[in-house]
Amino acid sequence: MTNGRVEVITSVQRRRRWSAAEKQRIVAASLERGAVASAVAREAGIHVSQLFRWRQELCRREEAPSTFAAVTMSPEPVSMPALPVPPGAIEIEFANGARLRITGAVEAGTISATIAALAQGERRR
Repeated sequence: MTNGRVEVITSVQRRRRWSAAEKQRIVAASLERGAVASAVAREAGIHVSQLFRWRQELCRREEAPSTFAAVTMSPEPVSMPALPVPPGAIEIEFANGARLRITGAVEAGTISATIAALAQGERRR
């Protein structure tokens, strides 16, 4: 039948309110080296998901608002000093079998004139 014990509930238990300092203390304890989040949450009497929510809220990085940089346009073009051209090599093989190999620094006009001459001419055998 019954065991004769009766439990009387006299008040309604409300949600616990955590102060910002308490939340910070619990989150700091969970972030210590070697700390286990579920153990820290259990000791504090909260669910581990609540601890992770507090971590998100307290450790969230505020994104900087996007801003534009001021730009000033110069009315006259500014001349830049010429950069040194590193030595290199270009090798082109044409469909007719001719090859063109260029090493070092050469002006663009010289290269295009040479390519045009080789492209039009026939290969000597």
